[in-house]
Amino acid sequence: MTSPLITAELAADEVGVTPATIRKWVQRGHLRPAGSEGRRRLYRLEDVFAAERATHYARTRPHPPP
Repeated sequence: MTSPLITAELAADEVGVTPATIRKWVQRGHLRPAGSEGRRRLYRLEDVFAAERATHYARTRPHPPP
């Protein structure tokens, strides 16, 4: 069964970020659109959660000393 595709706005609501953050994740390669509807990009919810986990991990892991 294929998971439904959702808009950036709904994806943002699901993970508690702004639609601009979803677009930033796409620009940085953390998230790829799974389809489109007109000009709107659509995403799989599990991909959005994976991108959120990846970016959260990157923000919270300790940085090595210089």
